[in-house]
Amino acid sequence: MGIIDKMRGELVDIIEWVDDSRSTLAWRFPRYNNEIKNGAQLIVREGQQAVFVYRGQLADTFAPGHYELTTENLPIMSTIQGWKHGFNSPFRSEVYFINRRPVTDLRWGTPNPITLRDPDFGMVQVRANGLCVIRIADPAIFLREVIGADSQVNADEIAELLRRVISTAFSDMILETGVGAIDLQGKQVELSDQLRDYVQTRVDDEFGLHVDSVTMNISLPDEITEAMTRGVARGVEERGFLNNVGDLGKYQQGKAADSMLAAAQNPGGGAMGDMMGAGMGLAMAGQFANQFNQQQQQQQSPSGPPPIPTAQAFHIEQNGAAVGPYTVDQLRGSITPTTLVWAQGMAAWTAAGQVAALAPLFAPSGPPPLPSQEPPAPPAPPAPPAQ
Repeated sequence: MGIIDKMRGELVDIIEWVDDSRSTLAWRFPRYNNEIKNGAQLIVREGQQAVFVYRGQLADTFAPGHYELTTENLPIMSTIQGWKHGFNSPFRSEVYFINRRPVTDLRWGTPNPITLRDPDFGMVQVRANGLCVIRIADPAIFLREVIGADSQVNADEIAELLRRVISTAFSDMILETGVGAIDLQGKQVELSDQLRDYVQTRVDDEFGLHVDSVTMNISLPDEITEAMTRGVARGVEERGFLNNVGDLGKYQQGKAADSMLAAAQNPGGGAMGDMMGAGMGLAMAGQFANQFNQQQQQQQSPSGPPPIPTAQAFHIEQNGAAVGPYTVDQLRGSITPTTLVWAQGMAAWTAAGQVAALAPLFAPSGPPPLPSQEPPAPPAPPAPPAQ
């Protein structure tokens, strides 16, 4: 630094940091020999924090505001340098401005695919990428572990470090939770919150950082994505077909017919294809036969209880002609025991009095006669006269 810079440093008594970017995380205020005058003005803007470092030791910190540097507002510095009654000459100290605003454009991604076990597809390799929002939570740890002796620290300098941390945390989380490849895409929001917790435990005490959020996008192999797409399309098509057909048996027969048609259209299938086609034909024929037998049984067997039996009806001979049929109640009082009658199941015309079903019509209507009474006993003989 030349003589002009030295003179400018002695004249300037305002310490501030004007930066409109979010990529710079820490910046050291440049002063000649790090000398600061008594009564210098310190301006800390919103989203910043000023840190005084003396001989590598963290001293006083200042939140957003406007300060005049005196012994009263530099208590730690006064104790370290032994200012009992204040200071009049310039003192040496490094001043760092820490950016406390969140860094929102930090991208991450797995450099290599993560292998996991899926219950449907076996061993599957997946990738993940997303965004991470971080901020400096503990300036003391960040100054010690990240800044060191650097005059400026940008987000790009810690981006690679955070990418390794997030990738390792993602791999550990997937292996510990045991989530399958198919469920990963359906639980991305839930897993993103878990991943944030995994990353937070690895950067808070180690680097003084706080992870506000982590977004995650899971990438499955192309083969699995195509299989899932075909499965969804096939499921929609089959559900629509079943809704139209309304019969699972007919649907299975239709699928078997499609298979037979495909086999017939492939003449180069060889003997194995012919055997498969014949097997499917026999299976389909068996299904048709079973369905035909079931339909015949349903048609032959009554679907409800048998009909109630009807009363027996008789034809009668009247003026040389057969009339009727009449029920037994209809014939009451209109025929005699000698009237010829005939009904279904009788061999020939028969007198009504000889048909058991018509016998009640000719029974006497009154009560039976009373039984005969015994004759009264004869009177007793008279007693003999007295002598």
